[in-house]
Amino acid sequence: MRPNPHRGRIYRRCSCRGDNGKQLGARCPKLHSPGHGTWAFAVDLPSTDGRRKTRRRSGFASKTDAAEALTNVLECEHAGILLDDTETVAHYLTGWLEAKSKVLKPNTIRRYSDYVSKDLIPAFGKIRLERLSHAHILQFVTQQQAANRGPTTLRRCVTCLSSALNEAVRTRRLPYNAARFVRLPRLPRKELVCWTNEEAGTFLRYCHEVNDLHADLYELMICTGMRKGEALGLSWADIDRDQRLLFVRRNLIAVDNSRAEFSDPKTPYSRAWIALSQRSLSALRRQRARQNRQRLATRDYEDMGLVFCRPDGRPLRPQYALDHFRKLSEEAGVPRIRLHDLRHLAATIMISSGVPLGSVSKTLRHSTIATTVDIYGHLTPQVAQDAVDAAAAVLDTVDPRAA
Repeated sequence: MRPNPHRGRIYRRCSCRGDNGKQLGARCPKLHSPGHGTWAFAVDLPSTDGRRKTRRRSGFASKTDAAEALTNVLECEHAGILLDDTETVAHYLTGWLEAKSKVLKPNTIRRYSDYVSKDLIPAFGKIRLERLSHAHILQFVTQQQAANRGPTTLRRCVTCLSSALNEAVRTRRLPYNAARFVRLPRLPRKELVCWTNEEAGTFLRYCHEVNDLHADLYELMICTGMRKGEALGLSWADIDRDQRLLFVRRNLIAVDNSRAEFSDPKTPYSRAWIALSQRSLSALRRQRARQNRQRLATRDYEDMGLVFCRPDGRPLRPQYALDHFRKLSEEAGVPRIRLHDLRHLAATIMISSGVPLGSVSKTLRHSTIATTVDIYGHLTPQVAQDAVDAAAAVLDTVDPRAA
């Protein structure tokens, strides 16, 4: 059922004022003169309080423009879209960000806030939300590329806008997402940087030789593939040494350079049990003994139950953990990598050792095995070759003529 095309009216009006100082509007006698005044429309619309209110809009250059605007209002009403053509993009994004701050992680909100305040509002803030178009966003992308904006940052910025507009579509505020089909620069595929097995061994031997306070933090990350924040947020209550398991329950994130706080794991799939090897259990026993010595040696020890912490029991800052790791790497004479690359190292060791991809995916707590293949696909050719060779070997035993 299409909206009634006969609803509403289109007329000409002007801003001339009469003797009483009020605008004459559609009653101005000069409207009969060509070029005087502008076109307008008026239509009755339902409101949230159940009453019908008249919406009037003027300033259109032609009767056709006014008719198109009226048609758009009627189509939005027919589709159940809450049309508010006075709201700007700036007002909408500010409200969206405030609502999202109650459900998203602090780091995500901080990044979104930067994009909204520094990029999106300056670029689109004065535009009426309903008038934001694909062309506006495409022009923004073109300008950012011309200014040599990094492709990753630009993609994240537009993704932030698209997320906000998706919310407007879901809540029947907009009929479509103007940012959805904007072509963005393709991101170069990052080559994973990993140590060799020998380099990993060199690093761990050096850490234990110098009796580094965080040697077993790095060892556990390599043994389990845990993320940095997951390891820093691990508590002794999350470890079941009898069952040889640990539970990833939370994540320690840096809110700013001086403060860290606990949050939920990266994804719902990240919140899961991880099996512990005998080497992992040995690392945890050493850490427990080291922590007991620190507790006795520190007067104001604050026991927060953390497995890896500062000498006084408080959480380690993620940036400190990275800086200290790089310092140790340099001293050990191994290549400079990120702490997160220890997770990639764990995956590389597993896959190269012939562990099935399903088991690797489960250990890394990826949402699907496709994610594991996408990240570590360059490591799987030999695994695939071994698989088909195994199938051929079985057939050779039952049908040797084809061998």
